[in-house]
Amino acid sequence: MADAGREQVGEMVLGAWDAFLEQAAAVDLDRPSRLPGWRAHEICVHLGCWEDHQALADLIASARAGGVGTPPDVDAVNARVTSAHRDASREEVLAALRRNREATARYLAEEPVELDTAPTVSVVGRLPLLSVVLGQAYELAVHGLDLVSCEAAPPPAPVLHSGLAALADVTGALASSCGLTGGASLVTPDGGWAFAADGDGWTVREVAPGDTSGTAVEGPADLLLEAASGRVNPVPAVARRRLKVHEIGGLLRLAPIVQVAPGIPGGPILQLAARTLGGAGGVLGRLFRSG
Repeated sequence: MADAGREQVGEMVLGAWDAFLEQAAAVDLDRPSRLPGWRAHEICVHLGCWEDHQALADLIASARAGGVGTPPDVDAVNARVTSAHRDASREEVLAALRRNREATARYLAEEPVELDTAPTVSVVGRLPLLSVVLGQAYELAVHGLDLVSCEAAPPPAPVLHSGLAALADVTGALASSCGLTGGASLVTPDGGWAFAADGDGWTVREVAPGDTSGTAVEGPADLLLEAASGRVNPVPAVARRRLKVHEIGGLLRLAPIVQVAPGIPGGPILQLAARTLGGAGGVLGRLFRSG
């Protein structure tokens, strides 16, 4: 998505921030969420910018230093931040969210454009900085869906669309870094995104509604994001035809990404491909071959 430029990426990411901030402002932060042990409070806290947790600043510093270092342990980081700010007031939590949105806006407005394609160490490995910035749209879309379990309104369709763009971009980047050749489309009734990768790089493009040519995963945008994030088990979703996988062999070629980046968004779908083709004579194998 670096080819799309900061203007388009900025609209997608900042739009996702604005929608999430609206959700957070309307929800009771003490409500338990569908995430075990997390209230709406913990969801929002870990997305905030705090004095002891400034994720974007760390990513920018990593890009300036050449993208060296070890990916952080996301579970350990989340545990530390949510514990440290467990008693933060509602006003403090909302302010921390606004600070992170403002930090993203400053990056897009002020930092040199050369940083966009500079590698930085993210939680899933070395990626171009602009891809990681766009990755916020995926995280905000998924956590916006999490807030629905706290009685928040659902994220708007453009946020889900942006989240799928980020998913396609990050998966393409990781496929390329693994030297893999392949690609896939994420298709919804309203359109979607496709990536194509090889050892020299990757591209991302929008696809029209219903365009399932080649390797594709098809379904509603919210279900695609929930399956990609592990919120929903893709196996029964496929068995019930809520998700449809076309040319699953193409996904199998991408499955080695999961070994390199176990926490990759989309990992559950790639793992499903590997398991399914490993037992292609089973029921799921027959379902995939038919559709």
